[in-house]
Amino acid sequence: MRATTIHAPGDIRFEEVPDPTIEEPTDAIIKVVAGCICGSDLWPYRGENDVDPGTTIGHECVGVVEEVGSEVSRTKVGDFVIVPFCHCDNTCPHCVAGMQSACVNLGITQSGQGEYARVTQADGSLVATDGMPDATMIPSLLALTDVMATGWHAAVAAGVKPGDTAVVVGDGAVGLSGVLAAAQLGAERVVAMSRHEPRQEIARAFGATDIVAERGKEGGARIMELTDGVGADAVLECVGTDQAMKTAFAVARPGSTVGFVGVPHGVELPIRRMFQKNVGLAGGMAPVRRYLPDLLERVLSGAIDPGRVFDLTLPMAESAEGYRAMDERRAIKVLLQP
Repeated sequence: MRATTIHAPGDIRFEEVPDPTIEEPTDAIIKVVAGCICGSDLWPYRGENDVDPGTTIGHECVGVVEEVGSEVSRTKVGDFVIVPFCHCDNTCPHCVAGMQSACVNLGITQSGQGEYARVTQADGSLVATDGMPDATMIPSLLALTDVMATGWHAAVAAGVKPGDTAVVVGDGAVGLSGVLAAAQLGAERVVAMSRHEPRQEIARAFGATDIVAERGKEGGARIMELTDGVGADAVLECVGTDQAMKTAFAVARPGSTVGFVGVPHGVELPIRRMFQKNVGLAGGMAPVRRYLPDLLERVLSGAIDPGRVFDLTLPMAESAEGYRAMDERRAIKVLLQP
């Protein structure tokens, strides 16, 4: 098959690689209908993570089941499925507790930016739609494989509840999904921290009531001004950098929680502030399968349209351009079609 591979920082190629195969009886092979580039894919692209030259990249996809292992019974060949980026059996003690991203049989999609992908726990992970969805639904269904569920996890971890003031740090696809999640969970005021007009526009469409363009101390001061010096009831940290985490804690009111889902890079927690202000930290890698049934229902009912985060669609053969566009912030999130 053809798939996107990474060879070194900045070196993305679309080339022939071996087809994925059934390796375990719980596996399924998915023919990818749509994949995409995640903000976390930019970490190795920028040289922040180690690169194993020639490996496939991409952990988000939707598609049609092509083949299943001998122990797969619920998932059928021909099903159109949403593929959570983190695969789970959905039966282990961690899954039962709602932490499917820590499943004892955890797997991760490895070739979501290719023509086929292997899912290691098909029955526990895959969620099928009722037949082949309309093409207009594909972006929103694809968003459920990671970014929408991750933004939702940030809001849940932060404890967003009706009437709250929620602040979202980060205006990438996950941050924008966090805005949508906070609004859906009943926050009365949702503040999106964003300096980019196209992203601000989507944030407002997703339910943001206020936009703060300032960053760092200036951004924190603006949030405190908006909240009459109180701070936010819930903060969603959707970036993963030290500056973003510092901002999140600076604007969190005493007794609140920062929900973090940005993959941490160089983050140092302000432990003394956390102690003095009783501000908690919760979150981590999103248990996508936990949230999928609810989010799918919201998409199908028209309550949410997370696919709006995709502002550039390219053939997979042009995935390198997609990486450049996201790296240069010319695109929020790039959808790739085989």
